[in-house]
Amino acid sequence: MTGHEKNRGIRAALQKILGGKWKLEILYYIAFHDVRRFGALRRQLGEITESSLTKQLRELEADGFLIRHDFQEIPPRVEYTLSDLGRSFMDVMAYMKAWGDRHLPGAP
Repeated sequence: MTGHEKNRGIRAALQKILGGKWKLEILYYIAFHDVRRFGALRRQLGEITESSLTKQLRELEADGFLIRHDFQEIPPRVEYTLSDLGRSFMDVMAYMKAWGDRHLPGAP
């Protein structure tokens, strides 16, 4: 495999993992605002549907960025935390935010 092919594979994998509309925002709130519960995430994100949030959380968990902890209670209580992989990605998130602050000052 050439370096170009390997880089293309890495880009494709990152796009698949982080390509969801809400994934970066979900990671942001869990990491930097200590929002861990499903309902709190949904309120924080605003316009996301319950099914979309569930799908995005499941994908982030399957890709190794989140750990889901089910307390086996009634009513159901589930919390999400960053895995080691998710925590390692926070430097990238911080860099992206700094880049946005510098180059996209008028962005919403």
